[in-house]
Amino acid sequence: MLQSSPLRQLAPTIARRVRNPRTIARLASTPQCFAPATASPSVTTQRWHSSHDNSRPPSSSSVNPDEISHFNALAATWWDPHGSSRALHLMNPLRHDFIQTCRSSSPTSSFTVLTEDSGDELPSISPDAATHSTTANVQKLRYLDIGCGGGIFAESAARLPTTESVLAIDPSPGVLAIARSHAKKDPSLSPKLTYLSSTIESLPTLKPEAVEKKFDVVSCFEVIEHVDHPALFLDHVAKFVKPGGWLVMSTIARTWTSWFTTNFMAEDVLGIVPKGTHDWNKYINEYELRGYFEETEEKRRFWGQPRAMGVVYVPGLGWKEVPGSEKVGNYFLGVQRLASEDA
Repeated sequence: MLQSSPLRQLAPTIARRVRNPRTIARLASTPQCFAPATASPSVTTQRWHSSHDNSRPPSSSSVNPDEISHFNALAATWWDPHGSSRALHLMNPLRHDFIQTCRSSSPTSSFTVLTEDSGDELPSISPDAATHSTTANVQKLRYLDIGCGGGIFAESAARLPTTESVLAIDPSPGVLAIARSHAKKDPSLSPKLTYLSSTIESLPTLKPEAVEKKFDVVSCFEVIEHVDHPALFLDHVAKFVKPGGWLVMSTIARTWTSWFTTNFMAEDVLGIVPKGTHDWNKYINEYELRGYFEETEEKRRFWGQPRAMGVVYVPGLGWKEVPGSEKVGNYFLGVQRLASEDA
């Protein structure tokens, strides 16, 4: 079959990668940072299990300087619909769809947003979209977009008439400069959209009122697989979600399939994603991320049942929801805050 298939041309490259001892080691074993809490203590084990993480002070940043440098280098092409961030542009409607699904599942939510699937054409989300939904008695929402990058989601959220405000933060100065420059092209964004150079750990110091008021929607899209200590990161993020609010994320499962599609094909073969964008060792399986919110009685009291949605990129059609695909590749996960800190 391989002899008559176009994959034959890729076989030597695949063989070289798989023969590489480092690649074999990565794919043949689960990284220790996701090992059960009963595993022998190590710095890598502690990376995920925050309850056992004594390797760095709670106030330190989970941001990796190499990640900041990488994304700063991509800043100039962030708003190029056919550039290195094309996949993010195409995924943006699904982000809004997922938030709508999460909030509509809660009896306390009255949030309605319609997004239009336009296939592989890059979509835009404008206030006009909301004219198709009932806007009477709709709660105005406060968003916190963590790791906002060039502002693809932040801008689209700020344009919704159901939005009160969007605070978008990112530690990459080059990327934030692009975000601010692009937002200036639309003066209507100014009253509702604020960009801030900050990590989630330093946000209470830079903007203390953010902690006081908290947010209806806290988003971390394509972020958690780029931080060094995801559990510690989520510990900080949780402080900003108001009771009844939602934390929504998207990331990638750590499987053979995701390595082949995101590392080998997307970066090495097709070049549609810049090399070095993804570190397979940092990918987080859906059950691992879900487990963070269910690992203790305290967390089960504070958080609702996590909701997951698997998505697959289909050439010519864009990103599509595919039930079950959260186990092997890209997925969204959302969880509602049920209780306050002092509950």
